Amino acid sequence: MSRLYTEARGSGPTVVLLHGWGLNLRVWDGLAAALGDRFRIIAVDLPGHGRSTWLPERSSLAEQAAQVRETIAGIAAEYSLVGWSLGGQIALQLAATRSTAVVDRLALIATTPRFPAGADWPHGAPPERLAAQAADLQTDYRRTVSDFLELQVRGSTGGAEALAQLRAALFDHGSAVNQGPNLAALARGLELLRDTDLRPLLPGINLPALVIAGQYDRVTPPAASRALADSLPNARYVELRRAAHAPFLSHLPELSALLADFLPQT
Repeated sequence: MSRLYTEARGSGPTVVLLHGWGLNLRVWDGLAAALGDRFRIIAVDLPGHGRSTWLPERSSLAEQAAQVRETIAGIAAEYSLVGWSLGGQIALQLAATRSTAVVDRLALIATTPRFPAGADWPHGAPPERLAAQAADLQTDYRRTVSDFLELQVRGSTGGAEALAQLRAALFDHGSAVNQGPNLAALARGLELLRDTDLRPLLPGINLPALVIAGQYDRVTPPAASRALADSLPNARYVELRRAAHAPFLSHLPELSALLADFLPQT
């Protein structure tokens, strides 16, 4: 079993936070502080990010979700999941393969069941964007990830402050020998974003779900998150005005209030 790096704070019902591509659990510090007086918050470094080990043989979306499940099983018997972007896709995979006795609620921030656009999915990003990002990653991964962070906050209220927080988290939290995410993990993450289509799983995820989108998100279009909510049997959709891809930074009071109302109470 591969145990992922986690940090916990607060007390109450357990809430597990899963970050997005290229980042780490530091992006959740503000949200964890906002919710820590009512919930036990467990933030996770996804495989190959932050201080979590990268195992190429366990790099599929299902295997990464399994690593999250194995890690949290030693900490909490029941929990809610909050996933952002790629972390939201991992949360969906985890919710689809576990009973509601383990995962009780699902909050998805800037999440899409399918990242690239296709003939039957007009809500995605141009496939050539992912291809260019993958190529750039091999020549200058720091610049590639940094440019992606800028795209995440473009158009958002408080975008400059949110970008500074994302950049600080990117390289300030890592292992003693490797600051920043593992390059192989980044490359594999782009492959997963390119190839993953979770739409067939959605009708079977019966958990209460909250799907949160940013009005100006240029990474995950709000239409994708709305379509996700429409495909989940028990979901509510909320779109935050003048937010982009990281509303837990730019719109922290609004987003933390939404989650506090949605998550199970003591």
